[in-house]
Amino acid sequence: MAEEYKAGYPLAPANDYSRSDEEAFGATSSKRCRKKWKKWLLYGVAFAIFQTGIIVLFTLTVMKVRTPKFWLQSASVFNVQTTTTPSYNLTMNAVLAIKNTNFGPYKYDNTTVYFYHRGIPVGSAFVPKSKASFRSTKKVRVAVNLVSPTNLASNSQMAIDITSGVLPLTSQSELNGKVELMLVFKKKKAIDLNCTMGVVVSSQELQSVIKGNIEVELVYNFHVENGLSHFSSHLSYKNAKSSELDVV
Repeated sequence: MAEEYKAGYPLAPANDYSRSDEEAFGATSSKRCRKKWKKWLLYGVAFAIFQTGIIVLFTLTVMKVRTPKFWLQSASVFNVQTTTTPSYNLTMNAVLAIKNTNFGPYKYDNTTVYFYHRGIPVGSAFVPKSKASFRSTKKVRVAVNLVSPTNLASNSQMAIDITSGVLPLTSQSELNGKVELMLVFKKKKAIDLNCTMGVVVSSQELQSVIKGNIEVELVYNFHVENGLSHFSSHLSYKNAKSSELDVV
């Protein structure tokens, strides 16, 4: 009977503890997987933000196309000849500057720089096509002969300018070209040259070179000292936006 009773009540299975261990291990492994995936997701988001920042920075700096600058940097004047007609004839060696602040070359076409005396053409200089390298300033040297037109011989203002010893001149031009980035992207850019200067006849030098749209006025000074009359003149520049002016 004792043996039958024992047989009717079998012993508890021996693998209960094994199942509990497997379930605990599975739960732990699942938590580790979730943590790993969260970590990788965080890394991916951080990398995407970093890449976006790099692209934005690259677009705003390297890929941004800026307009180059074009101006008359300096000039030397010689062989200044004036007559009582009145008229003048002078030779000028000018240095033109083309400043390119882009991360790619600026290739420009042929152009001509025109010189004016109070709005009247007195000479011109040819500038051949070339290029300004990236983030550099290209200097172009030109020689120009400035001659007052014969039809201005009776112009009273011309006589006053020559008598004062300062010839007010302006130079204007337009440069057309393209900025090339990464050897693929090209952007057309046109730049203007607009400079005003005064040529001192006695010393054969430039009084000043100013960039920008300005109004120029020749101011005359007359005074008497020790019984002698003194006459002098200088150029006066006016512009509502003085920040656009640059005296070279």
